[in-house]
Amino acid sequence: MSVFDELKGKAEELKGKATELVHENADKLHDAVENVGNFVDEKTGGKFAEHVDKVQDTAKGLIDKVDGGETPPA
Repeated sequence: MSVFDELKGKAEELKGKATELVHENADKLHDAVENVGNFVDEKTGGKFAEHVDKVQDTAKGLIDKVDGGETPPA
């Protein structure tokens, strides 16, 4: 087995662990994304609110994608 094959195997293993963590904590991740966005809005006086909202939506979409497309209740 080459070094590249070993690295590929480790990457797949880490991907599996990360996916599992997202499945177990999707609601907490959604809350964290919301809280970080609110913090940034507060510190910038809402100057970048539109951009922050777009980033929050994208991050939540990625969480949902990894979690199997299910959106947790609000």
